[in-house]
Amino acid sequence: MLADHPLDTVLLVTDFDVARRFYHQQLGLPIVESDEHRLVVASAGTQLVLSLSTVGTADTQTQAMWRVTDLAAELDELRERGVLIDDFDEDGLTTTNGIADIGFALAAWITDPFGNTIGLLQHIPTAE
Repeated sequence: MLADHPLDTVLLVTDFDVARRFYHQQLGLPIVESDEHRLVVASAGTQLVLSLSTVGTADTQTQAMWRVTDLAAELDELRERGVLIDDFDEDGLTTTNGIADIGFALAAWITDPFGNTIGLLQHIPTAE
């Protein structure tokens, strides 16, 4: 069954040197594999595969997302590493200090140098 196997996210990048600086140095993700076609970084037992592409991504929707327990603290750390946090004030989505309340969760987004949008999500506990 597929549910018994890990699932990796693949993002398209056009320059491995830029990808290495962003994902390894700025985001702090360890590199687990690298060759001329892909760069693989790890995060809490999962892998993010950065695949070399001549055109990159054309989609502005969220491509991958981290589930975090303290969104504000994660954003502070990312800012300290020089990562820009996306801000929105459009179409019913407004961020304050980079954070949007989307009802069931607090959310924030970053965009990598290749246009891949990556989310961070902190679920809001529900009262039972």
